[in-house]
Amino acid sequence: MPVILNLGFRPFYLLAALFSAVSVAVWVFAFFSGGSPSFLPGMLWHPHEMVFGFALAVIAGFLLTAGRVWTGLPTPAGVPLALLALHWLAARVLMLTGPAGAAAVIDAAFPFVLAGVMARVIVGSKNWRNLFVVGLLAALGAANVWFHLAPAEPPVRAALWLVMTLVAVMAGRVVPAFTASALPMAGVVRRPGLDYAAVVLTVAAFAFDLFEVQIVTAALAFTVAILHAVRQWGWKPLATRARPILWILHLSHAWIPVAFLFLGTAALGYLPKNVAIHAFGAGAMGGLIIGMVTRTALGHTGRPLATGRAEATAYVLVHLAALLRVLAGLAPGLGYQPMIVASGALWSAAFLVYFATYLPRLAQPRIDGKPG
Repeated sequence: MPVILNLGFRPFYLLAALFSAVSVAVWVFAFFSGGSPSFLPGMLWHPHEMVFGFALAVIAGFLLTAGRVWTGLPTPAGVPLALLALHWLAARVLMLTGPAGAAAVIDAAFPFVLAGVMARVIVGSKNWRNLFVVGLLAALGAANVWFHLAPAEPPVRAALWLVMTLVAVMAGRVVPAFTASALPMAGVVRRPGLDYAAVVLTVAAFAFDLFEVQIVTAALAFTVAILHAVRQWGWKPLATRARPILWILHLSHAWIPVAFLFLGTAALGYLPKNVAIHAFGAGAMGGLIIGMVTRTALGHTGRPLATGRAEATAYVLVHLAALLRVLAGLAPGLGYQPMIVASGALWSAAFLVYFATYLPRLAQPRIDGKPG
């Protein structure tokens, strides 16, 4: 069995990074040339593929790897893992080339297949704490079915909100835990009640946004921004300044309260909503993804949890890309086109750096000789 098929993170992290780099570059070129790379309008293809292509591939790699740790049961490896990766890849190709019917069937099926795989190990081990991921994957599948039945922006936004809910839950677990483990003297404080309130009200804010109840959305968004900022302050973000593998998680999480401030302001009509969407998608989601795919890849290949210049470069590039993309929406008069082009170039460069750095690592066995 090829080493790259030993565990889910190996093929899916590499596919996600390469796809993200190439698809964003293609999208920026198509946007300014007035065309679309897909049978779909470009303004629908790009956000759909960033959620159901890029983000879902990372989620698949993470869950297929973490699921084995959570449950002690085997997750797909070898041929079954290869088939899952080929399923995802076929969906990406069909979303470019069509036909639309085949693209809809293959693409919409993937989240449900992944949900079934995760349900087998989570239910089989009675790991009820993580059962929510099965429901979340099924909900992502439902949002994708909605998109293919009626291609429009709301289904993709619903999917992004689902991904951000997963991000909020998992960040609340891993960011303070990683920080406390690496910096025991920092005095990390975790408040389960605050975490619970932040997640519940996050879901409520997203739901009211989808139903276009603007006043309630604004009130909830501003409240949730405060809750996420307060809980993160307890995780001692400033203590991580000298540890790139930690500050990338804190800096990325900091986009969440900022994005909620933008969402609340947009709900009141003072900002375009795409500013909030890119703060969530490029800043929080993109930043946490680049942080997690480096950290988990290092850990699961038996390497020390320490980053080098390549990782630090990728971290900086992602956040510069997010900053420029948000700034382009906030102040287009400063040079909208140059900022979009620069943002796309920085984003693509970040994930190409990851791909080039981690391809040889993920294609080789663990350096400690352990399985995985």
